[in-house]
Amino acid sequence: MAARRALKAVLVDLNGTLHIEDAAVPGAQEALKRLRGASVMVRFVTNTTKESKQDLLDRLKKLEFDISEDEIFTSLTAARNLVEQKQVRPMLLVDDRALPDFKGIQTSDPNAVVIGLAPEHFHYQILNQAFRLLLDGAPLIAIHKARYYKRKDGLALGPGPFVTALEYATDTKATVVGKPEKTFFLEALRGTGCEPEEAVMIGDDCRDDVGGAQNVGMLGILVKTGKYRAADEEKINPPPYLTCESFPHAVDHILQHLL
Repeated sequence: MAARRALKAVLVDLNGTLHIEDAAVPGAQEALKRLRGASVMVRFVTNTTKESKQDLLDRLKKLEFDISEDEIFTSLTAARNLVEQKQVRPMLLVDDRALPDFKGIQTSDPNAVVIGLAPEHFHYQILNQAFRLLLDGAPLIAIHKARYYKRKDGLALGPGPFVTALEYATDTKATVVGKPEKTFFLEALRGTGCEPEEAVMIGDDCRDDVGGAQNVGMLGILVKTGKYRAADEEKINPPPYLTCESFPHAVDHILQHLL
């Protein structure tokens, strides 16, 4: 890993770190204000595919988080960028609420499969349609491969198991665009003028948030909210730079020890 430099940017996960669906993590709004008072840039990075960026921003504003649209980088944005780059017509296996982020993309007569979290669409007939496209040579683009995520009623299957099923059935490998991919973190930093060694990532997913960030040269702080389960910090090597109770505790550490 390259030598550490003065901290210039903090990347923050959203669902599970700042909020869980429609409930803010206690103290998170005030902690974000304190972080913004320091001499660092703050960016928000999320793998959520359940809603468009605008819906996500509306949700955060209702929870009284001071966040602007240009500060959020989503895996949906990364997927759209790749679809445009490849010039393909995707079958979109995403939640209907995420479709606005693909507005203007040609989807008739699909020759690619884009898969995110889409519980209403994950049934045999639709998955079989995707399977047949892949057998005919269509590329598989996974918005991310999270095993599970946190809902108000408990943990729930993420898109990862469904992506893996399609990979297994068709003997192909998906191109993954969201966390923990290195390209996702580098793209999120683009425009900040910061190198990975000048950034820290805060999140509740040991692999996708912390492991992914540390693999690209950032520090990773794991919070014990959202999808966190006991001993998660032992699942990655190197382990998280820090494991703490919640986002406000992570902000306290940054303000006291990293600036």
